[in-house]
Amino acid sequence: MLKSKECIAMLLAGGQGSRLQVLTKNVAKPAVPFGGKYRIIDFPLSNCINSGIDTVGVLTQYQPLELNTYIGNGQPWDLDRSNGGVAILPPYMTSTTGAWYKGTANAIYQNMNFIKSFNPKYVLVLSGDHIYKMNYDWMLREHKKAGADCTIAVIDVPIEEASRFGIMNLREDNFIYEFEEKPKHPKSTKASMGVYIFTWEVLEKYLIEDESNPESENDFGKNIIPNMLKDEKRLFAYEYKGYWKDVGTIDSLWEANMDAITPGSGLVLHDKGWRIYARNPAKPSQFVSAEAEVRNSMIAEGCNTCGKVERSIVFYDVSIGKNAIVNNSIVMPGSVVEDGAVVEYSIIAENVTVKSGAHIGSAPREGSGRQITVVGNSLKIGNNACISAGKVIDRDVSDGEVVL
Repeated sequence: MLKSKECIAMLLAGGQGSRLQVLTKNVAKPAVPFGGKYRIIDFPLSNCINSGIDTVGVLTQYQPLELNTYIGNGQPWDLDRSNGGVAILPPYMTSTTGAWYKGTANAIYQNMNFIKSFNPKYVLVLSGDHIYKMNYDWMLREHKKAGADCTIAVIDVPIEEASRFGIMNLREDNFIYEFEEKPKHPKSTKASMGVYIFTWEVLEKYLIEDESNPESENDFGKNIIPNMLKDEKRLFAYEYKGYWKDVGTIDSLWEANMDAITPGSGLVLHDKGWRIYARNPAKPSQFVSAEAEVRNSMIAEGCNTCGKVERSIVFYDVSIGKNAIVNNSIVMPGSVVEDGAVVEYSIIAENVTVKSGAHIGSAPREGSGRQITVVGNSLKIGNNACISAGKVIDRDVSDGEVVL
């Protein structure tokens, strides 16, 4: 019999991530590489173990193979445990029902037996596509202190950006009296981070009621939270002051990676006090040749660098040839940038070959705004090919070809 847990985490990692386009064509969004040696899911998993939460259900659905393989038995995050640890929870068939997860609330509903097996008092619900470092134990303490039925983590956003988020309107005591999903005229700047702590007996009731409602979209933001507010349940806002970014778009993914190498951005990846754990293959030391130039960049183990790298993130197993230039870009594991090639303001996915003399992307022109170029997994960009700014490439590009 499993030992009871005060609080367990349910990590929603099944979304398609369509706004990341070719980067999630064959992998789930939480498995997308980030920051030179990590994947996006490393952040919530590491937050859990650093916060003392040792039981995590990972709800997968879209293209789960690479994500499942990456998580494995949970050993890199100290989640390989006989009582608790990490469990992969895909949709499954029962004798009476069986369906894909219809929404975030339905995903938790379908796994209520997993939750009940640990008899928790509290359930932490997380998203698998955010970059942040957060102590969930502090949030749980505030939840208990407030006697809340649900506590929602919120972060201050600029008023001009508030319309992009779910906004929580608060009383002076930080209890929530209203929730507005992407309001045209926001009343506050307290944006939901998609991090919830529920008292389990309350959440269980609302999940069952929501599932029985054929009109429901089975979503926390659209259904569960509004229904709890309507019933005047105690919804408390936990204000988070650290770095947080939703990396669900090409621009936000690029920006967050650049934040990792920008002093003062608030994102510090290599923090001994709050370590981000990852499953990385053992790699030899990096090689940087005498003629190479590296400035304000992060270069992982196992890289061979002979060209110029400036304000960029280069993952493990990447090779950058002589006289090649990588500028304001992300080059993911296993890719090759050959001699004389230029990569600017771009995201190069895994196992891409950029042949010699090719030019991918360009620096923003005055008044034109930034446009990030993206090259999908395992593609080949031919000798002297040219790809203009903002293009998303999902096919091989032949020698000398120009993509405008």
